Amino acid sequence: MNWGKWIIVSFVLFAGFIGTLVVVCMRADVSLVSKDYYKEELEFQKQIIRIENTSALPAKPEIIVTGESTIQITFDSFSRIEAGELNLFRPSDSAMDKKFTLRPSESMIQEFETNRLGRGLYRARMLWTMDGKEFFHEQVIFI
Repeated sequence: MNWGKWIIVSFVLFAGFIGTLVVVCMRADVSLVSKDYYKEELEFQKQIIRIENTSALPAKPEIIVTGESTIQITFDSFSRIEAGELNLFRPSDSAMDKKFTLRPSESMIQEFETNRLGRGLYRARMLWTMDGKEFFHEQVIFI
């Protein structure tokens, strides 16, 4: 064989590789962390205030996974909560995100079932209103 044929073969193989790479990249799921990230950026100062309010609390909430299908939140001020939610955020797949509503109660413990969620890493983001102020607590958990 001469050099011309090998050059043509190498160009064809390179073009096939690039074509395969383009097809694979086009099929990959590209999901954003949040669909409204511009709006959330404008709300960032409020988030800083929420975190400062939480750091001033004498006792902060504790989020733990008990068993394989239950999340338990221990917080001594559940009776003072006006409104709140627990958002489980899955960084690798936004379709697995889940929200739970926090209820005011005299009990220091609230539990939520997670048997429909996939196993893996989640960011548990707890946002609540208490005594007219907003609070935020975030914790990484594994289900």
